[in-house]
Amino acid sequence: MRGIQLSGIKMVESPHMKTVVVMPAYNAARTLQNTIADIPPQYRADAILVDDASSDDTVAVAERLGVRVIRHARNTGYGGNQKTCYTAALAAGADIVIMVHPDYQYNPKVLPSIVNLIENDVCDVVLGNRIRTRREALLGGMPFYKYISNRGLTLVSNLVTGENLGEWHSGMRAYSRKVLETVAWKDNSDDFVFDTQFLVQCTSAGLRLGDVPIQAKYFEEASSINFKRSTEYGMLTLYTLLRYVLHKAGLVPYRLL
Repeated sequence: MRGIQLSGIKMVESPHMKTVVVMPAYNAARTLQNTIADIPPQYRADAILVDDASSDDTVAVAERLGVRVIRHARNTGYGGNQKTCYTAALAAGADIVIMVHPDYQYNPKVLPSIVNLIENDVCDVVLGNRIRTRREALLGGMPFYKYISNRGLTLVSNLVTGENLGEWHSGMRAYSRKVLETVAWKDNSDDFVFDTQFLVQCTSAGLRLGDVPIQAKYFEEASSINFKRSTEYGMLTLYTLLRYVLHKAGLVPYRLL
């Protein structure tokens, strides 16, 4: 860091940290262009899209837009896709890795605010929180059952872990390099519960979690798991939290780091 002299007061600039945006993609051709267009220019050059064996033109659209693409020969699942994302970002020398769903539900324009919290050593993990208010979330198109389950699972997750996140189930997440080198995320599920497992691991490691408000955006082209998959995800989330409780009580070991 270098100092700046201003009116007799010495101020310290935060160090520049290389930020890599990763996008775990599956059939995102219809929303990818809008997502990338809203990524601030300073982060586009290093963006990486991992295509999980899409059946549409996701890869062609990404390549036309100049985004680096990694293709899976077979579908590995949401968690499996993220594993490739983070491995590639670390190999590219990232100090901060931001996962953004390419379905345009999460506005990338807030990325500078997220980066600022990590660069200035305020947080190690930052999530985008879509539920600033109930009214805003529902007007943004979030289905009522998803709102209720999100609120319930977030409440339980916060109570179990001692965190105070506004939302545990966001598709916009930023991690410092330290986080990705500390947590055993490669051992996590290849399915949607990967995200919950990751946050529980971060809590166990004493990492600092925070969030920033973003608007909820649900629309026809945006990806969304159905009721059955949502129910499965909810049950696996509760199972993960139970394992954490049993581990903390010394009853059943759970590898967290």
